[in-house]
Amino acid sequence: MRATVPAPLMGPTEWLLLIILSMLWGGSFLFAKIAVTHVPPLVVVWLRVSIAAAILLALLPAFGVKLPRDGRFWRDVAVMGVLNNVLPFTLIFWGQQEIGASLAGILNATTPFFTVLLAHLLTRDERITGAKLAGLVIGIAGVAAMIGPDALNGLAGMGLAAALAQLAMLGAAFSYGCANIFGRRFRDRPPMALAAGQLSMSALIVTPVILATQAPWTLPVPPPEAIAAIAALAVASTALAYVIFFRILGKAGATNMALVTFLVPASAILLGVLILGESLAPRHLLGLLAIACGLAAIDGRALRWIGLR
Repeated sequence: MRATVPAPLMGPTEWLLLIILSMLWGGSFLFAKIAVTHVPPLVVVWLRVSIAAAILLALLPAFGVKLPRDGRFWRDVAVMGVLNNVLPFTLIFWGQQEIGASLAGILNATTPFFTVLLAHLLTRDERITGAKLAGLVIGIAGVAAMIGPDALNGLAGMGLAAALAQLAMLGAAFSYGCANIFGRRFRDRPPMALAAGQLSMSALIVTPVILATQAPWTLPVPPPEAIAAIAALAVASTALAYVIFFRILGKAGATNMALVTFLVPASAILLGVLILGESLAPRHLLGLLAIACGLAAIDGRALRWIGLR
């Protein structure tokens, strides 16, 4: 019988980083929408990972970080690059050509389900509990409440393309769940080296595919707003975001890392209110409350403080 090790908890620093990460990734939906309007999705993936990799590689000496030279590291970051960048980015950008962003957000919010189930099956220290499962259900309900019922209108009379797009979104969520579990092996590696290595391998993997299928040199120069969106995707939502991602993953574990999926829709709404002047509907406040309750149930400390766990 396998011994059970207590799951890592989220400290104040990890919670702050998780909120920052959710804002960076919440903004990525806006940037990606602008970019794929003018540039093919796979080219956006290529530019996103290539620019982000170049930035991090250039910054490594300034932070005194050196990339490992052992083959095992590069093999592992190549796998991580496929699971965490190449596959999900491609599936999401492709899928969003057929389905709305709201429905895509609901489907992407299944990532914690995949992560918790995979962690339960494949790890010793992140076993599933009733409270954790209840927190996931509450969190999913909160995301759905924020997005609203209009996102589901397209389900009636859904065509093959829309069905495949939704399967693609679920495939991306599963890939992220696999990445959260696989990334546990990197706990003793510097986050910046991991981010640079993962993105570098992602760029190397995508480059021959792009050259063989897209011929990017034949594409027209995109407008300034698309260039700015791609730059924001690469710098903020990728280079900076993945340094934070590996920092949280190493300190707080795969299941806690997956909580960012609940916060991303909330961050997207809050950014809309603060930057675009959008208004909050009652369902948004209800959704935010449900997400907070779900996070508290998964984290567990609030339940222990009131004697329920």
